[in-house]
Amino acid sequence: MSNDYIERILKARVYDVAIESPLDAAPRISARLGNQVFIKREDLQPVFSFKLRGAYNKIANLSATAAQRGVICASAGNHAQGVALAAQRRGIPALIVMPATTPAIKVDAVLALGGEVVLHGDVFDAAYEHAVRLAAERNMVFVHPFDDPDVIAGQGTIGMEILRQAPGDIDAIFVAIGGGGLIAGIAAYVKYLSPRTRIIGVQPEDSASMYESLKAGHRVTLDRVGTFADGVAVRRVGEETFRLAQKYVDEVVLVTTDEICAAIQDTFEDTRVVAEPSGALALAGLKRYVARTGWQGKRLVSINCGANMNFDRLRYIAERADLGGGHEALLAVQIPEERGSFLRFCGVLGERNITEFNYREHSGAPAQLFVGLNLTQGTTQRAATVQHLTAAGYAVVDMTDNEMAKLHVRYMVGGHAPAGGAEMLLRFEFPERPGALLKFLQAVGTRWNISLFHYRNHGSDCGRVLAGIQVPETERRDFLDHLALLRYPFVDETANSAYRMFLGS
Repeated sequence: MSNDYIERILKARVYDVAIESPLDAAPRISARLGNQVFIKREDLQPVFSFKLRGAYNKIANLSATAAQRGVICASAGNHAQGVALAAQRRGIPALIVMPATTPAIKVDAVLALGGEVVLHGDVFDAAYEHAVRLAAERNMVFVHPFDDPDVIAGQGTIGMEILRQAPGDIDAIFVAIGGGGLIAGIAAYVKYLSPRTRIIGVQPEDSASMYESLKAGHRVTLDRVGTFADGVAVRRVGEETFRLAQKYVDEVVLVTTDEICAAIQDTFEDTRVVAEPSGALALAGLKRYVARTGWQGKRLVSINCGANMNFDRLRYIAERADLGGGHEALLAVQIPEERGSFLRFCGVLGERNITEFNYREHSGAPAQLFVGLNLTQGTTQRAATVQHLTAAGYAVVDMTDNEMAKLHVRYMVGGHAPAGGAEMLLRFEFPERPGALLKFLQAVGTRWNISLFHYRNHGSDCGRVLAGIQVPETERRDFLDHLALLRYPFVDETANSAYRMFLGS
């Protein structure tokens, strides 16, 4: 095995700008998985990502003549910040070409470090090709985000730190892969000093460039890549990083978007830091690998490689995290379209914690419910719930893995009220606790037909329901008196313009 990269890593000039990030124990995820899990905290670097290690090492090693020409790079964000910071330290110009899809938080960070930003293309590869053209036109030094020995060596210092910090032998290190610079540097160092430690790469299922390349035995260019984990959205891995991965990487694991979201939640619960999707990628792979192999009692390291995420993505991540962690099931259930059937169905569900309930009456057909359920025992409980409902005579379709249902249908259950239904639209609040929805429906009773129902558990102290209830004009006073006795706060939304436009008759 060549000592070339070992020497490069030992001599890498990263600590002028980077810190030796801590290797933190993750007690919650460790207890849940039955393994000792550690998280390498590259999110604590000055630019909240590992990328400044490789960028600074490359720029610090430029000759004075080359440096004065200025530097240029292509990046989805984190490498850009590393290049901008390194250039600022050397007092030289930096031009950063970023995909137009790059989160604003990363663009703003580069501008704050004095870099000039050009937005081009939707994915890294388009930005890369444009940056190469600009480098030739302006005679600037191109700083590759991953396929450069100095960049790879800078990232390899993470492997050096892990072996120094770890309390004993490490069984496996899980590393996110985009272009491959991070895993190439870590693998080259760790495999030299600790050959028994498995180096396991992790990629999203829709950005599996290294996985496909290793399987094919040569570099593969993907037709397209997903951009949820934008930091690893690379269609073609580097030539040098692929060579090193072939020699030193033991395996590459693929994970789903939902699993990444669940890993972001896991990271937060152990560190109180919100990792970006590519930052949580390694932990998602660790969890999948442990589930697949049944590993117990192992010492495992996951690298949180970044925390540059737009705040507005948190809503989507929170919703998908429960699905990715096996904590929520989404079911489509058919019930008879008759008075009282809705309440009977909720009675069959019993004390199960409902996260979402969507229903709209459709004349002349069985009623279709879209139901979200909280799971405390993962997929085992999910299967048992489906079986329980089927045994009670309901037609059930499990939608938990249906991407269209998760992305769109759950928010689109609706339609206009049937003509002549005398529907009132009411917005209720009630104390949120297990069984609260069933108690609410029991209190409302079966005298008046429920024709629309929407409920989502927001994890707060207050449950919120939007209900359409068919109440003839002659019974309105009795109905309102009944609601007053229930003492559930409500707002009459029958005259609401949104209701009249999208839901009313």
